[in-house]
Amino acid sequence: MKSLEESIATAMDAENTEIFPYLPYILQDFWDLGSSPADMIALIEKHATNYSSLKILDLGCGKGAVSVKIAEKLHCECLGIDGIKEFIEYADKKAVEYKVEHLCRFEQADIREKINELPTFDVIILGAIGQVFGNYYETLTKLRKCLKKGGLILIDDAYIDDLSTFSHPAVLKKSELLHQINEANMELIDELPTKETQETSVKYEREFNSIKQRCDELTEKYPEKKSLFENYVQKQDEEYDNLETKMVCLTMAIRAK
Repeated sequence: MKSLEESIATAMDAENTEIFPYLPYILQDFWDLGSSPADMIALIEKHATNYSSLKILDLGCGKGAVSVKIAEKLHCECLGIDGIKEFIEYADKKAVEYKVEHLCRFEQADIREKINELPTFDVIILGAIGQVFGNYYETLTKLRKCLKKGGLILIDDAYIDDLSTFSHPAVLKKSELLHQINEANMELIDELPTKETQETSVKYEREFNSIKQRCDELTEKYPEKKSLFENYVQKQDEEYDNLETKMVCLTMAIRAK
């Protein structure tokens, strides 16, 4: 199994684990780290009931944007787990700021290990963290042990259109994605594609510029690591282009058959 640092670096679209200790600085301008809290909330409202009684597990929760906003809107309990200490500290502060600290609990841990000791939840969220648990069959099989009967798994990810000639080591063609979901004896019951608009392009550009600025600052402070930060910026530039032009980004709602 990959180390925690390797797993997080991969989830953050980094090729070198040396970037790990610098991620809190590089991503300091972000609260929402990829997932759309609004889309998550919309799918929960559509496919669940008795919102205030829901128990929600947010795996790879980042800085807690999804959990905090769900708790604020639906008044339900959320447990967020992430491997980066600084992200968890930030999430705790945002929970207080949004007055949901009584509903949100955040914990620093390796989600690949923590999943084996958790109780069951009504909703499990994987927000833009990639294939941390393995492929979709392996991931859904693992998560199912922590999912209540009739529960919902929400995943923010992307797929590649079956007719596309593009390939990516961490992204499946849609037909293979659906096949693996089916093999796990689950089904895709709903999806909210990310609408690629001019506003989205502006958002991506703003986010990339923020990353580049912080990496430039780190290069100035640690000139001996210039290539590390330049390579990270280049990788992010490639991934933003892939998201915008070569993949279908979406939030999926999955339920056991």
